[in-house]
Amino acid sequence: MRELQLRAYGKINLGLDVVRKREDGYHELRMIMQTVGLYDELKMKVIPEDEIRLSVNLSFLPTNENNLICKAIAMLKQEFGIREGIEARLEKRIPVAAGMAGGSSDAAAALVGMNRLFRLGLSKKQLMEYGVRLGADVPYCVMRGTALSEGIGEILTPLPPMPSCYILLAKPGISVSTKYVYQNLKANELTDHPDIDGIVDSLKNGDLQGICDRLGNVLETVTIKDHPMIDEIKTFLIEQGASGALMSGSGPTIFGIFQEKSTARKALENMRQFPFIKQAYVVEPFNTRK
Repeated sequence: MRELQLRAYGKINLGLDVVRKREDGYHELRMIMQTVGLYDELKMKVIPEDEIRLSVNLSFLPTNENNLICKAIAMLKQEFGIREGIEARLEKRIPVAAGMAGGSSDAAAALVGMNRLFRLGLSKKQLMEYGVRLGADVPYCVMRGTALSEGIGEILTPLPPMPSCYILLAKPGISVSTKYVYQNLKANELTDHPDIDGIVDSLKNGDLQGICDRLGNVLETVTIKDHPMIDEIKTFLIEQGASGALMSGSGPTIFGIFQEKSTARKALENMRQFPFIKQAYVVEPFNTRK
């Protein structure tokens, strides 16, 4: 029986800058992306029927063509004239609508799975090219690791791995629409931009404190205004000993970077004072070069 199981890892942004809003409506970005050790599990099995069947452990997620997994499978089935079908099961752990690219990572895993199951012979670069058709974050989720992301997110430059550390992820019980955040971002009026080049240099030097000192995300100007609890959690993480704290993507997930596992674990325990935190984990950076 042809089947496999894949891990779809989440990401955080160590830096997220919007350079400008383009005339076509898209935003030109410069971001530092980092894969983290929190993942969804995707099981895929070839079936004789020409169908795509998806089940998910969370009842509110779509299991039809509105799910990026189904879109990824359908795209490669059509592209390569595949008449067999796929039965897929997703075990979701990455917070949903949380700025961690969970859906994009699931789609990337589906592309990788199709490539292996049907021996399509696609390179990582080719899979990334298919991925951009599904969403701007999908190519990065195929590549994984530490990267500079530019353009609308499709221009990727691998960077040296993030130094060893412990990352506390905290997701409040709210969902944030990425579309809403970008629509309400006054991109061409921003005056305070994160030091993306400084983060790149710190990564090259293996300087964790240098990275933490330069964490920045311009989308906080929109999300924190609507959800002040995000700033409250950032302050709490710093008070608990984090070397730096930031909102990931368009939010609302917040992360704190700790040098010691015991300090991160203690902060996780103390986070129980915030009843609005619905998901929290201590993870490590996931680096493809390990």
